Amino acid sequence: MYVLDMFSRKSKLPAPGEALPGRPEPIETADAHFVSGRPLKGPFPEGLESAMFGLGCFWGAERAFWQAPGIYVTAVGYAGGQTPNPTYQEVCTGMTGHNEVVLVVFDPKATSYEALLKLFFESHNPTQGMRQGNDIGTQYRSGVYVFGEDQRRAAEAAKAAYQTALGEAGHRAPITTEIVDAPTFYYAEPYHQQYLAKNPSGYCGLGGTGVSCPVGVGVASAA
Repeated sequence: MYVLDMFSRKSKLPAPGEALPGRPEPIETADAHFVSGRPLKGPFPEGLESAMFGLGCFWGAERAFWQAPGIYVTAVGYAGGQTPNPTYQEVCTGMTGHNEVVLVVFDPKATSYEALLKLFFESHNPTQGMRQGNDIGTQYRSGVYVFGEDQRRAAEAAKAAYQTALGEAGHRAPITTEIVDAPTFYYAEPYHQQYLAKNPSGYCGLGGTGVSCPVGVGVASAA
């Protein structure tokens, strides 16, 4: 009974008032990106834009983005829940409501938001609900957290296009990706930041469907 109760809690978002209380102050995080050496926190240089994605365990998800062209810096953290300044251990209980997410700061003159959406959808299976592969729980749900209406329209269009592409490839399950306004981003602990650069043989549960997402083939033009 205890195991079943814990499984159900981790697969269902906590109701209002059920979440862990958290704390008023941010937890410790790294100062600089382990790969690029750039500051992990802003303010970032003028002209850059932010994106936020959840696609399973954030270790592999972050690596997929920091390796992409046009990326200034990435960071992993927690977002989309109720608990302020949560720890990893708290998020893992399923009682914060948070998702494991990647904050991506990019140069729109060198890449496009649509290109990031393409990478997002192709890097995981967005039809699995509160899980990603063997990683089960609300913290592994698929999510696009948008900064403004332009990103929302692009995300909704990409989701619809990928649903069509999946159907044509024989995947009938509906996409469960949530698309909501970007919530507060809480930086994760130092050891999580760029984990797979520090531990090249470390765990990565990321796995896509093998179906191409038909968006993001162009690059944003210079203003």
